[in-house]
Amino acid sequence: MTAHDMNHRPATHAGGFTLIEVLVVIAIIGILLSLLLPALSASREKSRGTQCLTRLRSLAHGWHMYADDHDDVAVPGRMHNAGGGTGNPANYYDVGNGEKYRPRWAATMGKYVGLFAFNPPVPDADRQDYDSNAYQCPTVPDRMDSRNHAYGYNYQFLGNARKEGDVFRNFPVNRSRITSFGSTVMAADCLGTAAGFAPPDRKPYSNEGVGFDELGNHGWTLDPPRLLPESDHGSGDAGSPRTTVDERHLSKANAIFCDGHASPVTAKFLGYRLNEAGVFVDGGAAGPGQPTNSWFSGTSRDSDPPISTPP
Repeated sequence: MTAHDMNHRPATHAGGFTLIEVLVVIAIIGILLSLLLPALSASREKSRGTQCLTRLRSLAHGWHMYADDHDDVAVPGRMHNAGGGTGNPANYYDVGNGEKYRPRWAATMGKYVGLFAFNPPVPDADRQDYDSNAYQCPTVPDRMDSRNHAYGYNYQFLGNARKEGDVFRNFPVNRSRITSFGSTVMAADCLGTAAGFAPPDRKPYSNEGVGFDELGNHGWTLDPPRLLPESDHGSGDAGSPRTTVDERHLSKANAIFCDGHASPVTAKFLGYRLNEAGVFVDGGAAGPGQPTNSWFSGTSRDSDPPISTPP
């Protein structure tokens, strides 16, 4: 090769990249990230859902232990109001590390498995944030208010200690009344009274909130799918919408059943129905196309929600 030929060899990149090559690499990385991020996000949510199921199972052990300790009576959604408010000693109950004014089901059950809800309990407070992460759903970690909680209880069939006049709506409920433990929802992720509003009209969660349209409002109660006009709804206040499960884990809700098993399920599977606007409906008399209470009744039958226990 002559000196002339060497002086006229084509130019090389000398270890560098052209602008086009850099842009191609960036585009490829962008495509890979767009493919990987949804998978990573789903993986993280699956992990949170699994952790949520574990926490529900841990709390649920207390359900049978409570019944064993109370002559086969299932824990009520909330301890009944004996009258006199915080001034009546009959309204206070032990939650394991102190007394609490009319505790809700989760705090009552937690005592029996050593997962104390509060550190310490404020005795005369109607509402208090749970301190133990055993009460926390990792997907909605802020929903720790004992009233506006992440988990709702099947109180209407398992223990509704609200009163109609001087008569309990459905309390006490003997555990022996349940004939199908494996197909009876005990508790589940709860949407709260926001279920009565179309998704665009629902407002963000508020820990101290009372608005019916706020996510998680009165989330400690889980209404069954089919309600009658005279049934309890949500908070029990006049005009309160119903509550339902919350499909917060990859479009499914975690539910714990009375035999202790837990699984992610859809609202439709559990018998809930929505209208075209995305509002959960009450239904009415049992029948085709209506919401069904077969996963809530304790007998696998589509029973009406109990109204009161005869005197």
